[in-house]
Amino acid sequence: MHSTFRSGALAARADDPRPPGPAAAPAPADPVVLATLDKAAHENFPVAPFFLPRAWRGDLMALYGYARLVDDIGDGDLAPGGADARHLGLAPADAADRLLFLDAFEADLRRVFAPASDGPRHPLLQRLAPTVHRHRLDPEPFLGLIAANRQDQTVTRYATHDDLLAYCELSANPVGRLVLAVTGTTTPERVRRSDAVCTGLQIVEHLQDVAEDLARDRIYLPAESMARFHVREADLAAPSTGASVRALVAHEAERAHDLLAEGGALVGSVHGRLRLLLAGFVGGGRAAVRALAAAAYDVLPGPPKPTKAQLLREVATTLRGEG
Repeated sequence: MHSTFRSGALAARADDPRPPGPAAAPAPADPVVLATLDKAAHENFPVAPFFLPRAWRGDLMALYGYARLVDDIGDGDLAPGGADARHLGLAPADAADRLLFLDAFEADLRRVFAPASDGPRHPLLQRLAPTVHRHRLDPEPFLGLIAANRQDQTVTRYATHDDLLAYCELSANPVGRLVLAVTGTTTPERVRRSDAVCTGLQIVEHLQDVAEDLARDRIYLPAESMARFHVREADLAAPSTGASVRALVAHEAERAHDLLAEGGALVGSVHGRLRLLLAGFVGGGRAAVRALAAAAYDVLPGPPKPTKAQLLREVATTLRGEG
């Protein structure tokens, strides 16, 4: 699965991906925590850029650790050794069942929100708990990310664009809402704009990763669009991108561009360093769309990626309220 924390295209991050100072939950250097948080160094996304306030960086890294672990459970990409399963009390025989794993993880998440509980067992959830309590976060966005990964275990094709948008409502939009919540900037209009940005970023990454997703037996291109452009599943497995697939990707890229444009006003609605962070989200997505176009939508050999110069230009354009 691709959560929004794994989308975008701006490589801006903290020098040290571990939450610093008093904003971080007190947690030992658990190998599970370090293995997950260190993945932030390899994300094409501004997880916790150095220019943000120290407290925000700690909270954003706590959110990243959660989203990254949920995705890793859903994709079967957990570190070897079974430590995550042991933290959640899963028997070795059950650890291979991703749905059971997600159920156990949800049960542990609910301990974060249960006043009478002894707290969660997994160290990444222990690290998340202070962020949840400090900002009085609701469980719904966290549960949405789990629901999206459950859906990935049973739903591998999407009939319509609306079906895909409903999936993005679970897999992408919760991340943007959590960023607004921990920065104290939530309003109904900002949530609406944030949802558009997050869904746009999600769709862009789906377009970049058509071949990778197909290798997991997942297709995030709506079947109705595939039929419109006369694209069969076999065309997505070809070594080169045919004209019909390119036309389909161009169509879906335009939809993503429109979503990013709809959400772009979010950047101008905030100030200071948060404005720069959000410009990174939107500008990164726009740069990725431009990279797809520059590659003539040839996505099957590998994901077209923008250059650093292209990224910076799009971020600057976004900051100026253009584009």
